[in-house]
Amino acid sequence: MTTPTITPYQPGTPAGRDGFTQLLHAEWTKFRTVRGWIIGMIAAVLVTLGLGLLTVAGSSSSCQHVGGGPVRTGLACAPTFPVGPGGEPVDDSFYFVHQPLTASGSITVRVTSLTGLLPALNANGPSGPSGPADTRPGLVPWAKAGIIIKASTRPGSAYAAMMVTAGHGVRMQDNYTNDTAGQPGPVSAASPRWLRLTRSGGTITGYDSADGTHWTQVGAVHLAGLPSTVQAGLFTASPDDNVVSQAFGGTSSSGGPSQATAVFDRVSRSGAGPGGTWTGGYIGAANGSGIGGYHQASGRFRVTGSGDIAPVIAGHGNEADSATTVANYLLGTFAGLIAVIVVATMFITAEYRRGLIRTTLAASPRRGRVLAAKAIVIGSVTFVAGLLAAAAAVIFGAEIARGRSYVFPVTSLTELRAVTGTAALLAVAAVLALALGAVLRRSAVAVTIVIVAIVLPYILGVASVLPVSVSDWLLRITPAAAFAVQQATPQYPQVTALYSPGSGYFPLAPWAGLAVLCAYAALVLGLAVVLLRRRDA
Repeated sequence: MTTPTITPYQPGTPAGRDGFTQLLHAEWTKFRTVRGWIIGMIAAVLVTLGLGLLTVAGSSSSCQHVGGGPVRTGLACAPTFPVGPGGEPVDDSFYFVHQPLTASGSITVRVTSLTGLLPALNANGPSGPSGPADTRPGLVPWAKAGIIIKASTRPGSAYAAMMVTAGHGVRMQDNYTNDTAGQPGPVSAASPRWLRLTRSGGTITGYDSADGTHWTQVGAVHLAGLPSTVQAGLFTASPDDNVVSQAFGGTSSSGGPSQATAVFDRVSRSGAGPGGTWTGGYIGAANGSGIGGYHQASGRFRVTGSGDIAPVIAGHGNEADSATTVANYLLGTFAGLIAVIVVATMFITAEYRRGLIRTTLAASPRRGRVLAAKAIVIGSVTFVAGLLAAAAAVIFGAEIARGRSYVFPVTSLTELRAVTGTAALLAVAAVLALALGAVLRRSAVAVTIVIVAIVLPYILGVASVLPVSVSDWLLRITPAAAFAVQQATPQYPQVTALYSPGSGYFPLAPWAGLAVLCAYAALVLGLAVVLLRRRDA
């Protein structure tokens, strides 16, 4: 009798990629067949979208014209901020003594003095001056004076400048956002500063010197589209002396215009254009302050001015303080995040509570793969939901805001980063909640811990409940650092401002903040895998 040959059982799907695909499909099937989890995700989308739109709709519907700020015209707020070469709103107001310069030429000066006046102090800080008795001697740190080559006298036009400042030494600045340091230290008659700008086509090169003989190149920039004849000369500017303080729910500001006076001599130039005589006047809105002018005698120029040449900072206690940014549209993220955390935690803890985890692990003994499949499913679902919510919030929020407040312009890349970053924030937070649920196996405890770790620090920071230093610390080391992906406007070192979470500024760069959350999620997920392998379900 012949013994039959028994062929061992071969599973239809071999271990490996196909097996994991089946596992992913099984976890997706679990998720989509539980009505409560689907409802929870829909709720997250609606809350994220709805709260953001309510915030924008509740913003001020009356735009008051202050300085260079927005002005109410019918049902829309038309901004009057000049727009710089990069599309950003800018301050471009200063006193300018200028004459034409051709496509090849230079201007050189010696600066021997920089003095100024600040608003008089009262119990609440500086108050705007209304006369000589309402001022005190002094300079704001970014009071500046020097030489500038500017495409035209139109506010917002391209420029490059070499300058002395009250508190930051010699600087070369161009196109409002770029700043390069030169010689340190203040200027005085005993320690003058020599400045030079040369033009060759669209390239402007800046130099400084302590003696007018030995020159150091500070920088060289290319100004796109510079016309053949530009305006070049001397300038003085002095930003407002604002004291911005933190208050519950935001910031408050007090202050007023300041002024600076610079003394120039040894003025020399080459490549002077037609009509090469000096003309003095204000550029931009600072003309309204009534501060400024120039006097020329015996080769010396004394130039007094107010205003600034810099990017506009939202939330700076100025006319852009109530501007609407992309971050305002996404304010509902923290509320939607709570719903996501609950769903993600229950995606794993429900199996422990009902005893189904043993069945899951029996069907797929490789426990780490089970947790990985759950993480991919919950992360993917949350990312798609977050992407829909964030995109809708930005699109509809922008439409609402245009009729109610000044909309701070940002680039398309910034909007894209804020939208995709918000979706990634929600997805990674969901993975973190899932992993912590696997570690603790208790829904309430896991949900509470994740909310305290992510949502609470964010709320404390943006509500200005804590000192700025404490808020910055929390938003550096906690998973809430990921909210930095929503920051709409950059910080500029050449503009003094209260860069706080309450004003929409985070201590970490956008993707660096998200990386902090990713690190927490990876750490807890790794711990969950280890514990899942060691436990008896």
